[in-house]
Amino acid sequence: MVLIERLAEAIRRASAHNPDVQAAPACILWPDRERLWEPVIAQIQAQLPELLVLGDYAPEARRGPAIWLRCAIAGTLDDVTVDPETPPVIYLPGVGRQDLRAISECPDSLKPLAELQYRGVLWSQVNAKDWTPRAFLSSQQGGLGLDIPGDSATRQALLAALPRLLNEEVEDLQGQHLDVDALNTLLTGGDPVRDLLDWLSQPEGVKASLPADEWKAFCHVCASRYGVHPEQHSALEAVEKLTQRQGTWKTVWTRFAEAPHRYPELIRQIRQLTPPDLGLFPAPEDMEVWPQLNRQEEDRLYDALSRLSDLPAHEARDRLEMLEREHGMRRAWVWAELGESPLAVALAPLAQLAQVTRRSLAGGEPEDMRQAYAADGWKADDALLTTLAAVNGQREQEAVFTAIRTVYMRWADEAARHLQQTWRPGVDGLKRGATSPRAHEEECVLFVDGLRLDCGKRLAKRLASLGLAVEEHTAWAALPSVTGTGKYAVAPVLNSDTLHEEPAGYQFTPITQHLFKKLLHEHGWQVLERRQVERLHKETLDTSRPAWCEFGDIDHAGHERGWKLAQHVDDMLAEVAERIEALLAQGWPQVRVVTDHGWLLLPGDLPKTELSASLVETKWGRCAQLKPGARTDAVRFPWYWNEQAHFALAESIHCFKAGESYAHGGLSVQECVTPELVVTGTTGPRPSVLIDDLVWKGLRCTLAVEGDTDGMTLDVRHHAGDPTSSLALSPKPFKTGGKASVVVADDDREGETAQAVILDSAGRVIAQRSTTVGGEH
Repeated sequence: MVLIERLAEAIRRASAHNPDVQAAPACILWPDRERLWEPVIAQIQAQLPELLVLGDYAPEARRGPAIWLRCAIAGTLDDVTVDPETPPVIYLPGVGRQDLRAISECPDSLKPLAELQYRGVLWSQVNAKDWTPRAFLSSQQGGLGLDIPGDSATRQALLAALPRLLNEEVEDLQGQHLDVDALNTLLTGGDPVRDLLDWLSQPEGVKASLPADEWKAFCHVCASRYGVHPEQHSALEAVEKLTQRQGTWKTVWTRFAEAPHRYPELIRQIRQLTPPDLGLFPAPEDMEVWPQLNRQEEDRLYDALSRLSDLPAHEARDRLEMLEREHGMRRAWVWAELGESPLAVALAPLAQLAQVTRRSLAGGEPEDMRQAYAADGWKADDALLTTLAAVNGQREQEAVFTAIRTVYMRWADEAARHLQQTWRPGVDGLKRGATSPRAHEEECVLFVDGLRLDCGKRLAKRLASLGLAVEEHTAWAALPSVTGTGKYAVAPVLNSDTLHEEPAGYQFTPITQHLFKKLLHEHGWQVLERRQVERLHKETLDTSRPAWCEFGDIDHAGHERGWKLAQHVDDMLAEVAERIEALLAQGWPQVRVVTDHGWLLLPGDLPKTELSASLVETKWGRCAQLKPGARTDAVRFPWYWNEQAHFALAESIHCFKAGESYAHGGLSVQECVTPELVVTGTTGPRPSVLIDDLVWKGLRCTLAVEGDTDGMTLDVRHHAGDPTSSLALSPKPFKTGGKASVVVADDDREGETAQAVILDSAGRVIAQRSTTVGGEH
């Protein structure tokens, strides 16, 4: 209950009487000689509608002279209605109890009310004194019993804060020492740190926006808590205290650092100050306050990154990891939040890039390389994208490009050369017709053009965060790694049997899009047009038949934007995830995400290799269709769809065209190890249960829960989110009444820490509790 409600309740209690021996009072008189309640009387009147006020005639405000009040009580006024069951309350500003008692000396203006002291009752203290705001709030007899000192400064602050205080919860005020500081803080909004930061950022604006009593209260709080008085000290003097972060100012700095964008003028004032001399080896915590020092550190980091090209790759990696140790902490500084530390931000993924590229992929057979890339190698490409997404300024981009090319280029080059040397056409890679049997008739196949493995990993993580189950697989792309070849190789119906005629003349595609759609229809597949995919939330589709749909413009964006694709890829993946959610919501039990190829991306352009235009029919960035009889040193590989047709492949990570930072069509793990995701589940609301009890009897764990357990099962795992870490013989469903029990298979597990997990019908963890196998001993 808020304070104003307690006040109204206390006033109404004054009319309490024994109807067996007493008549109901005609009214409740509320004397207030010092007019202490008058500033908030309209506020109280909104909570206490039966309240009438002595004063100038204003019937719309339920206010009028004494004779008007007598008429209102008598019910003879047309413009004022009085509930006969509720005695009216008459507030008397400037009138004390004794003024009514002394009838002979009572002013004529009050005499019409004098007799009401006998027919009515007075709301007053037990000692017959008028209720003042402080008396009502602090008194243990008839008041609220709050802790409010009686000094004059507190009394003045109380009157100023009273309009706000009336709307506070009484429970929140109990136990507080409501002194002048506390009341002034309440008057200024209850958040002195925010108010101080607002003033530091806009000194004149804050003063002009506050009423006089609130400004006075704010000045008092600043002087009392922070040692600055806004009318005696300049904002710049206060900013100096802020940068020192001593005492209560440390909290102010922390709040500023949480949301610095709110205080642009404060940032400008910090820039006006001169940093102190911090010595030769300043502590990071002393430096972080100053944007000038952060700028110096960014310049130092720029020079270090720019010089990496002078080092061999292994030394450059060492240098990057050392720079990360030196500059990584600056990402927690406020200047990083303000975008003033782009190189420090980019350094985190750069250091990861250095770490991952220490492990060469150039070894073993192609299948060994696929497994190594799928396990960890993709993280280098993911780190490269993250690095590029972190920088926008040309100066920073130049430094980052240098670092990337130094540690990444040779790593990717060696892997591509080894793969091209060990690749065995007809043995490694996709086999004609090998993918289609995995597609089945209860799914929707979503083709995403250019979903490289690292992007597939990002997509899988995003889908898992939405509560969807994701199975991840990898496969080789069909060669050459271009859309016309690869898309149809992962299609559910196109293989050696369905492609009746062997492709002859080609531009890396075995079939037209029109014939491909016709073939899908002939085999019972529906084709979702792009318009349908984009309007899934507005359309109802037939989910009784399998579907093929295409969505996602990663490859198109790569060709159009080059290395700047890194700054947009997450937005595109978010759109793909949204479409997958919508397809599952339509009713397909699973969505299989497939792609045609990956790509190479290198800021500063891929190295160029020459291939005369006179020798080729068609030339892409990384592959070319040669003219009959053309002679070239470029290595040749058979086309996936017709082994009699060969295409020329650019060596290593080279490109047949100059100025290309994004390209595909060749043979490298980045282009040819592709992801496939099988997505199931729903992102709808999950059931909620509360674990009530967990008991071990030997190696049997019994769990009791509150809530609906329909379709839920119990399991005991080492890691809650990993089904393969289960310790139970088998998960068990909950019985009616909310109980389930499982048995741990291996008695050697007794005493180990584990997680008892509750799974919904989709296998998702909805509750868990840490436990010790066999119980506590």
